[in-house]
Amino acid sequence: MDSDTVARLMPTKVAGMPGTLMLLDGASLWFRSYFALPEKMTAPDGRPVNAVRGFVDTIAALVTKHEPTRLVVCLDLDWRPAFRTDLIPSYKAHRVAEESATAPDVEEVPDTLTPQVDMIMNVLAAAGISSAGAVGYEADDVIGTLAFAEADDEVIVVSGDRDLLQVVADDPVSVRVFYVGRGLAKAELMGPVEVAEKYGLDPKRAGVGYAEMSMLRGDPSDGLPGVAGIGEKTGAKLLNEYGSLDALEAAANDPTSKLPTRARGAILAASDYLAAARTVVTVATDAEIVVTPALNNQNTDTMPSEPADRAALDELVDELGIGASVKRLATALRWA
Repeated sequence: MDSDTVARLMPTKVAGMPGTLMLLDGASLWFRSYFALPEKMTAPDGRPVNAVRGFVDTIAALVTKHEPTRLVVCLDLDWRPAFRTDLIPSYKAHRVAEESATAPDVEEVPDTLTPQVDMIMNVLAAAGISSAGAVGYEADDVIGTLAFAEADDEVIVVSGDRDLLQVVADDPVSVRVFYVGRGLAKAELMGPVEVAEKYGLDPKRAGVGYAEMSMLRGDPSDGLPGVAGIGEKTGAKLLNEYGSLDALEAAANDPTSKLPTRARGAILAASDYLAAARTVVTVATDAEIVVTPALNNQNTDTMPSEPADRAALDELVDELGIGASVKRLATALRWA
C-alpha cells in the first residue's frame, strides 16, 4: 500500500480514546442480502432492490451494534486473481458463468443482483461511506492488507467467508471477525481464542493455523482439493502435534519421523498442491489499495457525520424506494 493511501486511511482520533476500524466484505454481504430477502421488494419502477435494502440495513445494524469510528466496504476487483488460478486452475472455476467461457474471470451472478451492485455503490458514495479495492486482488486481500497495516485501532472484519478467520490477531491490535455465515442474528465475534477453540488449534497461532488447516482440509466451494484423507480435525491434530505446516511436511519427508504411514503418503503426494496452496489460501497483506472517494471528494474511512451528497442520496431514495433503509442508516450514523 502506497504512503498516500496509508495517510488517507489514518484514523481521526480523540486523544486517549481507542477507535474501531470495521471492514466489510462487500460481495459476501450483498449476496447474503440478495438471497435473504424476496425479489418482490422493488423500486417504484419495478426493479428488484432486495439486495440494496438488505445491504443498507446490514450496515445500519452493524454500526448500531459495534459503533465503529471508521468504516470501509471492501471489494473484489478480481474474484479469481491470476496469481491464484495460475497455481491452482480449479480455484473457484465452478463459479464461472457458462455463457462466459471465453472470459473465464466472469462470475456467475443472478441477473437481478448485478444491477443492484451498482445501486449499492451509488448509495455508498452518496452517503459518504468509503469503499476500497485492489487491482488483481479479492476483497479478502483488501481486508488482509488493511487489517495487517492497522497499528492504532481495533479491527472488526464482517464476512460470511470462513477463509477470513485467518486474519484474527491480538497484536499489534485486536483483529476480530464477526462471522455472519448463519445470518446476523446468529453471528459470532471470533478472535484467536474462539477460532482455536472451535477448530482445535493452538491459540498462539490461531490465524495462521486456520489457514494451514484449510490448506490440508481443502474447500470444494473454492475448488481446493486439499490433501486426501486429511479433514478438519485430522489437519488440526497434525498441526498441533508438529507445530506448523512446514514442520509437518518436514516430518513427512523424514523417514525416521513417527508420522503415520497414511498421512505421510498423502502429504508427500500432495507436495505440489501444498506449495501452491500457501499462496492461494493465504490472504495477501501487501495489496495496492485504492480508496473510492465519496462524491464530495472526501477520501477517508472515517464515519460520515452527514451524507457526502444529500441531494444525490435523496434522489436515490426516491428512485429506488429505499427510504426506510436509508432512514435506519441515518439513525445509526447519527446524522442530524
